Amino acid sequence: MSPQTPDDGAEVSADGVPTVYNLADGCSLDDVERGQYYQATVNGVVAYGVFVDLTDGLSGLVHESNLLGTYDVGDELLVELSEVREDGDVSFEEVELADYETERVDAGESVAVADLEDTVGSTVTLEGEVVQIKQTGGPTIFHVRDESGVVPCAAFEEAGVRAYPQVELDDVIRLTGRVEMREAAVQIEVDSLERYEGEAAEDARERLADALDDYAEPNAVEPMVEWGAFEKLRPDLERVARRLREAVLEGRPIRMRHHADGDGLCASVPLQLALERFISEHHHDPDAPRHLLKRLPSKAPFYEMEDVTRDLNFALENRTRHGQKLPLLLMLDNGSTEEDTPAYRNLAHYDVPIVVVDHHHPDPDAVGPLVDEHVNPYLHDEDYRITTGMMSVELARMIDPSLTDELGHVPAVAGLADRSQAEVMDEFVELAAEKGYSEADLRDVGEALDYATFWLKYNDGRELINDALNVACDDRERHEELVEFLASRAERDVDKQLDAATSHVEHERLDNDAHLYRIDVENYAHRFTYPAPGKTTGEIHGRKVEETGDPVITIGYGPDFAVLRSDGVRLDIPEMVEELVDEIDGGGVSGGGHLVVGSIKFVEGMREDVISALVEKMADAELDEDLAATLPDE
Repeated sequence: MSPQTPDDGAEVSADGVPTVYNLADGCSLDDVERGQYYQATVNGVVAYGVFVDLTDGLSGLVHESNLLGTYDVGDELLVELSEVREDGDVSFEEVELADYETERVDAGESVAVADLEDTVGSTVTLEGEVVQIKQTGGPTIFHVRDESGVVPCAAFEEAGVRAYPQVELDDVIRLTGRVEMREAAVQIEVDSLERYEGEAAEDARERLADALDDYAEPNAVEPMVEWGAFEKLRPDLERVARRLREAVLEGRPIRMRHHADGDGLCASVPLQLALERFISEHHHDPDAPRHLLKRLPSKAPFYEMEDVTRDLNFALENRTRHGQKLPLLLMLDNGSTEEDTPAYRNLAHYDVPIVVVDHHHPDPDAVGPLVDEHVNPYLHDEDYRITTGMMSVELARMIDPSLTDELGHVPAVAGLADRSQAEVMDEFVELAAEKGYSEADLRDVGEALDYATFWLKYNDGRELINDALNVACDDRERHEELVEFLASRAERDVDKQLDAATSHVEHERLDNDAHLYRIDVENYAHRFTYPAPGKTTGEIHGRKVEETGDPVITIGYGPDFAVLRSDGVRLDIPEMVEELVDEIDGGGVSGGGHLVVGSIKFVEGMREDVISALVEKMADAELDEDLAATLPDE
């Protein structure tokens, strides 16, 4: 039989050939028109013709009088609608076309994730990438990202059984389903789901990648204060902001590791708030902020193997149990030194991007090859007076500019907590004054943060810390009362510690005319209470600086560690540590920090040798008035 010519009502393509429609599952008789052509599959053969499916839910008969050939179950043919009877039965007739083009017909309107709340109760089609697959005791939940956001999509095979097992993480799919509200959030109840392959998948990925690039663009924000030294870091921070926004849009969890001190909290808490708001804006799962972001304090100023082992185990469990991607690791106020590299090398076995924002003296040769982004003032010939909290407030504003008013006091708290002598500190303090903070108030906030963090140990203490810092705090009066209480307790405990320790402080005058003070904090200070050895050493040091008005170095040591503070002396502690590693065989020396503050570890039996060698180097160090009263806390 010769091929048919198109009916007058049939759609034709731009090339003048007829269009044949391929109906997606979920399409109904309402999507079929007389005079149009459709793909059909034989689902049954009877004496009087064949039954065909246009979709899983749309079937009909092609009577033998309307068949052009002989068919078996599973064969495909082209049909057009012939009749819809009063009882709902549908009949088709076969057509044969010499040439045609196929066009996909989706069930329902094609809708972007960002617009789903306007389509509740409707059947829609969504195209996107699978970013999480979670099997529940009921349906399988596919979290699907399109150009504008991420939405959970529930597909049910049977209770606890994986639906669409051929679909994997990162696949590009097209699904059809009904938009419903579940626990005050949008969810799609899946009717059908199709996995893209080949060219169709590549085209969709390219489109999604272009959209992701647009949505990940950080906001352009004016600096809170004009500062030339800081502007050197802005391009690096913009790259990090883009990386973090991309992670959220891709459904990649973020594990935020920060030093557990005032500057570390001023860095991490604003970023936590900015990222949680960005997650809520682009994910329709109300639990997404909790599942996709973890803020984790680290006691040490580097990434310890204990911490990385916990983080990696947690991430692998979440990948197995909840179908999550492996996380992005965000290091704040630590992560720049050779001491971090064993942990980084452990993560290198897995797909875990590493981003570092820090102001400790870095070892770029050791760290650079292992991290994806590294922001550090030293990499731009600046130094630790640009604190991590100052950098992270700008980073948070690039992610969510609406936070600017809420964060106006935080850079000043960070600077005072880390004793920054930045030339713009007065401007940061003035900015905080606009929010009702005196300099004394700001110092109390920093002290309260240190005190609370000490007792929280490894707990992030979210609500307590938010109230103490007055970020995401809904009660200013409660914030002020809490800070007053914590700061006064901290002052009391510091006084008690120094009352016990001060009489045991040893003093000598070095060859360079600097004062050297030593204290055995293991034997002559209260242990396991506030303040910790580093803080105790810093408090003793501060009082000696005030007493003498001269260059001062203070060492607080225990069996296998020493913490160092310097004022008016250019120690370059990272360089000293490198020299001690080479000079003291069997010393097990490691450590680092800034030019004038740091910490060293060693094996217990070599303590005398290490500290003696360290003091010799201190005696040769250059006095430098520019380094007076510049004491960032470790």
